[in-house]
Amino acid sequence: MSGTDRLPLSARTAVHLRDSGAATVTDLARALDLSRTSVESSVTQLVAAGIVEETLTPAGPRGAGRPARTYEFRADAGLIAGLDVGTHSVRLLLADLAGVVRSRHSFPGLDTTATGAEQIDVVIGHLRQALASEGLAPGSLRAIGISLPGIVDATGRVLTSVIVPGWGSIDLPAQFHAAFGCPLAIDNGVRLAALAEHHLGAARLVDDVLYVSVGTRVSAGAILGGQARRGAHNVAGDIGRLAVRQSDPTTGEIVWRSAETGEDAARLAMSGDEDARAEIEHLVDDLGRSLALLTMAIDPAIVVIGGGMSLAREAFREPLARAVSRHTGLPFELPIVSAALGADAAAYGAVVFAFGQCADSLYGGVTLPEPRVVPLPAA
Repeated sequence: MSGTDRLPLSARTAVHLRDSGAATVTDLARALDLSRTSVESSVTQLVAAGIVEETLTPAGPRGAGRPARTYEFRADAGLIAGLDVGTHSVRLLLADLAGVVRSRHSFPGLDTTATGAEQIDVVIGHLRQALASEGLAPGSLRAIGISLPGIVDATGRVLTSVIVPGWGSIDLPAQFHAAFGCPLAIDNGVRLAALAEHHLGAARLVDDVLYVSVGTRVSAGAILGGQARRGAHNVAGDIGRLAVRQSDPTTGEIVWRSAETGEDAARLAMSGDEDARAEIEHLVDDLGRSLALLTMAIDPAIVVIGGGMSLAREAFREPLARAVSRHTGLPFELPIVSAALGADAAAYGAVVFAFGQCADSLYGGVTLPEPRVVPLPAA
């Protein structure tokens, strides 16, 4: 028996329509191995819930018989927002109820000198602006997912964050519910980026994944047994200060002398800049040791490198793979690959996380398993 077979009949019907497309009652009865009476009862409930609509299929070529009633999943009945909040930018994705990401929006990063309340007002304003630009009302949101740097517990409470230190004392779900009337799911950015690469990126269908972000700072997230791991104190993967000697002791940010950012250093190194290459070599030396310990501890099937450094294959990723192999001494080569979702990884993870955490609120009282999130086409 599959996981879908264990669902209530209405949920099984909705999942089939969502994932397989429009169908008649006859089609549904055959696909789900149900009686017509059961299917008709299910679709009646789903239509009342507002997530399925009835359409009419034209009669045959000779006009014989009545038009068949066809039912479609209403993917456009609501939206899920995924935000990645940072100092350099705020990235925002909007997905429909079938998991298809429909649009991307980008805004300036948060002012770290502002109060927590002021920062939240800015984020809410960005969300309102994104919706308004598409002619949508705030009430069209069914759930919001937010990714941010810092330590976040399993309830979504921000314990520590250099960027949003004031958020920990604010009732975030209440603030966003007041603005949009929907639930909020919030978590650490690198953990959500790992979740995104596992669900729809470079590590799709891989159950044991180590995701390492190397850009503004160094951090890591682990997917083990197909589940994102946070650890007993919500700091699993917080390896920044351990991993890199050239990081700022207060913020954990990597201090670059050859460039403004890690992404700039990667580009310079790829163009042959010797200073950038030398800095990256030091980074590889430090990070290789830390990743060797981490990979020996959790034994991932694959390591995914995200952040600005993922761009520098020859100057960074390949030397890092050799360094990890040298320090572990393992008799096999551990795949180390570049992230597939780029700078949007954490925002995609926020969408995936919101679908999972807010499932009871998305579909008009019918609880469905989360869909496979479909990213925007590559630019």
